[in-house]
Amino acid sequence: MSDLVFYTNPMSRGRIIRWMLEEVGQPYETKVLRWETGDAKAADYLAINPMGKVPAIVHDGVVVTECAAICAYLADAFPEAGLAPPAHSKLRGPYYRWLFFGAGPIEQAVGAKAVSFEPTTEQSRMLGFGHIEDVLGAIEGAVKDRAYLVGDGFTAADLYLASHLSWGMNFDTIGKRPAFETYVERHLQRPAARRADEIDNALIAAQPTA
Repeated sequence: MSDLVFYTNPMSRGRIIRWMLEEVGQPYETKVLRWETGDAKAADYLAINPMGKVPAIVHDGVVVTECAAICAYLADAFPEAGLAPPAHSKLRGPYYRWLFFGAGPIEQAVGAKAVSFEPTTEQSRMLGFGHIEDVLGAIEGAVKDRAYLVGDGFTAADLYLASHLSWGMNFDTIGKRPAFETYVERHLQRPAARRADEIDNALIAAQPTA
């Protein structure tokens, strides 16, 4: 078994981590869990992630789940890839801010919209994301007329945010805005993003249709 094992399904958030792994550039083994055969709920996988969700990675025996956590972990485990600001840089603050903004307000707001939950004004005060328009406004302010979220280089925070925006705009859970489209298009042109898409699209094509 490889020192770095990736559990995924090509039609899942695992696509975010595939891109991250391709950016890292280290060898890894892929284990595809198929929905139709219940692989993610099998006992051996539940021992890795009791939630029965993908993605997950196991690196030298260390289990990491949750996309933002995996991105942060891989960026730190392989610093030569340059996907995070240096450990003691002040840029770590905004880097963590936007990486976990994706894991918190964006995930919550988009999930609520996907299930047609429209919070009342009172409910929005109780919810971490407030209202989806608050979330989208914050993102727009962060990416408008800027190539990168943090400093002058691409980081895991850009990868994570661009993935969310791309997915949301494609499935109409995030409204298209010029600032979003420009930001996403820039980062989806990265060679690692293209390689990741090719790998996962090939896996989808190879899956049984019945």
